[in-house]
Amino acid sequence: MEFEQFYDDQEYILGKGLEKFEQEYAKFNQVDHAIGVGNGHDALFIILKCLGIGKGDEVILPAHTFIATALSIQNAGARPVLVDIDPDNLNIKPSAIEKSITKQTKAIVPVHLYGNPCDMEAILELAKNKNLVIIEDNAQAQGASFQHKKTGSIGLMNFTSFYPTKNIGALGDAGMITTNSKQFAEKAKVLRNYGKSMIGNYNLIGINSRMDELQARLLLVKLKYLDKWNHERMEIASIYESALREVDEIQLQSTLVGSNNVRHIFPVLYNKRDELTKFLHSKGIDTLIHYEKPIHLNEAFSFLNHKKSHFPIAEKVCASELSLPIYPGLRKEEVNFICDQIKWFISKN
Repeated sequence: MEFEQFYDDQEYILGKGLEKFEQEYAKFNQVDHAIGVGNGHDALFIILKCLGIGKGDEVILPAHTFIATALSIQNAGARPVLVDIDPDNLNIKPSAIEKSITKQTKAIVPVHLYGNPCDMEAILELAKNKNLVIIEDNAQAQGASFQHKKTGSIGLMNFTSFYPTKNIGALGDAGMITTNSKQFAEKAKVLRNYGKSMIGNYNLIGINSRMDELQARLLLVKLKYLDKWNHERMEIASIYESALREVDEIQLQSTLVGSNNVRHIFPVLYNKRDELTKFLHSKGIDTLIHYEKPIHLNEAFSFLNHKKSHFPIAEKVCASELSLPIYPGLRKEEVNFICDQIKWFISKN
């Protein structure tokens, strides 16, 4: 139906489908405005341009996250300032943020990693006291909440990604900016479209980063199922937790009281991760690693002059994290089989 309408409308760029998806996603995410863009990287880049954050400014983010978050900051002309993460919930540590604030700091980017909300209460208080902007990275946490507020609705401007593996994914790249500010929403729409204003003038130095109309119509259909899919993920996670909680050698990610973790990824930390990975693969169980290196140990960010051991928790997580299978449709007996294999391997090692 949506695709038939797409062909009938013959609006391939910034069409009715995108406009409708923006409206529905804004409603879902409890914000006034949603602006569809090409991908998550561009979403943060545009946000920084909207807020006038660039050369000479610093933006704080966790050392453990996907590299795109840091790339957006660097590509906008600002300096990414990395801080360590909490050893239990594996998200950015508020006390580490506070120690890294300077006169050049303009914003904090809390990343709700693996679908798990950050401690937004502490981060909000810190940002208020230091007069800093919060920009939530909600790429892995669509539908998550912190104290009954949807993640991606708490910061001044926020962003998400619809990369195909996300909790709601496109058939390619797509991203979204969310905000309650009409002023910044309108500016983001101009910046995503070459800097072209609503009346046809080119008022700003913009970029070409518009969510594809076809992707928007697909995501509009999938959005109806997101809560159901997230619920399935949480049920699968509860089976994993019940089975693995008492295995001393394995650490599970904790979730803050009052938070709703939508389980984009189910990470476990184990010091013989590589051996376990090979064993599980031999049993037909595919796993992934998110992520093999913290940002500061990637060559691209060597100019930040961080050494190994600068962010010990992030480094430990990268060296021991293993992502277990979790997706809608994974059956209970399959999850139990995975847990049984993990426990058998650990008992023998």
